[in-house]
Amino acid sequence: MRNAVIIISRSITVFVCVVIGTLAWGCGVKMMTAEMTSGDYESPVVAGRVEIDDLKESSGLTASECQDVLWTHNDGGNGPFIFAVSPEGKHLGTWRVENAENIDWESIATFKDSAGKCFLIIGDIGDNDEVRTQLQVYRVPEPTPSAETARSNIANPMRTEPAQSMKFSYPAGSNNAETILVYPWTGIIYVVTKKKNGPAGVFRMKPEFGSDAVVRSEKVADISVRSKHEGLLTDGSISPDGKRVILCDLKGGYELVLPEGASDPEAIWTQTPRVVDLGDRKQGEGVSYGRDGVTIYASSEKKNAPLFMIKRK
Repeated sequence: MRNAVIIISRSITVFVCVVIGTLAWGCGVKMMTAEMTSGDYESPVVAGRVEIDDLKESSGLTASECQDVLWTHNDGGNGPFIFAVSPEGKHLGTWRVENAENIDWESIATFKDSAGKCFLIIGDIGDNDEVRTQLQVYRVPEPTPSAETARSNIANPMRTEPAQSMKFSYPAGSNNAETILVYPWTGIIYVVTKKKNGPAGVFRMKPEFGSDAVVRSEKVADISVRSKHEGLLTDGSISPDGKRVILCDLKGGYELVLPEGASDPEAIWTQTPRVVDLGDRKQGEGVSYGRDGVTIYASSEKKNAPLFMIKRK
């Protein structure tokens, strides 16, 4: 009788595992709970396709805070060009960034200063072999697309104002990174590293553009997301109100939310990331909050890839 009870008990356990197994990788493995998955967002929809033939390796995405435009760029070795697209993926213009070099551009962010002027912050932060002792961030006034700029391309680009650069280093060793963020409350720049093993690191630095000095970044946090590779992050964005951070890897999205009433914006780095469905991206390399702060846009590296839109409920 005792053996029969044990068999029945094990059968019930197996049945329970099968029923709820879609939320876990198997019995004995920590399951994905409701607390780990954000219920704040609707299902992703395809807003359009990125219609830029010159954009072959889109490696970053950001939404303007001054106009209804998304900005992106190619990966390293493709020249210092930025591309403007509509929220539906229409090509709005191609600009060569003056006074800049694309060694390994991996991420782009937007910042609006106290006077209401918008800038693009471009992260030359890729380092697959982790051998670069100095990296660069560029700041350039955001261009304004028009019917004329929509006819531009890499062969015949528009030209930005000269970019200012800021060299920086890590406090210890070298890191590969594909995520650059700018906090709207402070203008502080954050770089989130990309790690195959272990958590990603969050490093901050004050913006000191136009100087030859090398800024030494400061590590402020480690970030682990709910994925097979907890630190393999490929892009991110901070919401215009500074209360949310969205990060992504090749497949999924992960959001951190600032606690209600928190006076220190860096309290956001202590929060547990919640999973956000960013759509069926084949090689997810770009994610950004929209100008409205309630929409997320997500893109892939591939040419003419779909542009996903995810609305907050």
